[in-house]
Amino acid sequence: MTATGRVFATPAGVRLGPVDAIMAGKARNYVLQMRSGRFHGFIVRRGDAVFGYVDRCPHAGVPLAQVLDDYLTPGGDHIACSWHGALFDIEDGLCVGGPCLGQRLTAWPVVVDAGEIVTAVPPEPPIA
Repeated sequence: MTATGRVFATPAGVRLGPVDAIMAGKARNYVLQMRSGRFHGFIVRRGDAVFGYVDRCPHAGVPLAQVLDDYLTPGGDHIACSWHGALFDIEDGLCVGGPCLGQRLTAWPVVVDAGEIVTAVPPEPPIA
């Protein structure tokens, strides 16, 4: 938690709602109130797959979207920071254009379980 009451992770097993609440090729903002503070994240849906990220630009530390749920480029092929124009791959959050080139969005692990989006356990880092 930070001094502002914002948290940057959620526990596993939180049911966020039906996957159909997000149209294919679109994104949706989620704000979760937890005991330790508020979590701000967003989920992008591609077909049956979902990709979750903490709603924070790695370049400036601000939320990515200036307009609610407006996280994608017009063609829906990248996540875009509406403040600085940075572009991120949807599948892994890697910045492929803009001021934070090479940095990544912070992943928010989510899965689809029986048609519902559920927060998941972060994957274990690879053993070197």
